[in-house]
Amino acid sequence: MSKLIVVVEDDEAIRFALMMRICAAGYRVETAVDGAEALEIIQQHLPDLVVMDIRMPRVDGLTALHILAGDDATRDIPVVMVSASAEDQDSALEAGAKYFLRKPFETDSLLAAIECATGGVDSRKQGNIK
Repeated sequence: MSKLIVVVEDDEAIRFALMMRICAAGYRVETAVDGAEALEIIQQHLPDLVVMDIRMPRVDGLTALHILAGDDATRDIPVVMVSASAEDQDSALEAGAKYFLRKPFETDSLLAAIECATGGVDSRKQGNIK
């Protein structure tokens, strides 16, 4: 069975584009519009990886990441954090994100991060993929 990726993004157009590209690469995808919805989906499905925006309504990505890191059932799920602000990189990685991508990013960079974080080819250093 293909790996499950949860995409958490409040912008509908970006969420849809990411879902389509990740599905086209052979992954199953669940989506959420904010951190609160993501936490419910992640607890229910225990995905192989989460792609999460940082700046979202209700529960932001960093808060959701801290909650995931504090839960035995979800702490080992790799998270790729994305943000339009380069200033978010350090806080995302310090909070436990496996990778950080700055928007706008090439979907190939995201797919490389997904592949590396889910145990595929690990030819890039953990942290910031360009």
